[in-house]
Amino acid sequence: MPDEIRLNDLVEMRKKHPCGSANWKVTRIGADIKMRCEGCGRVVMLDRVEFLRRRKRVITPGPDAPEVTLGLVSRDKEAAQAEINQNVE
Repeated sequence: MPDEIRLNDLVEMRKKHPCGSANWKVTRIGADIKMRCEGCGRVVMLDRVEFLRRRKRVITPGPDAPEVTLGLVSRDKEAAQAEINQNVE
């Protein structure tokens, strides 16, 4: 499993939350990962290594690439690069 984390990822964790849900939505990424329980709405923060260890699988990846969600590349540059790649093919 890649260590790629995107904003708005829907992930399944290895252990269920006390509310009974194992699905969480990533709301912030960085050194710590902030996520919200899809069952009860509880917000939890885990450090990146702990999050990657406890994550079982990504159910739905976030809409933007990790570089965009981290602010390393702007959305405009990503759209321009996608258009260039499309024209080349």
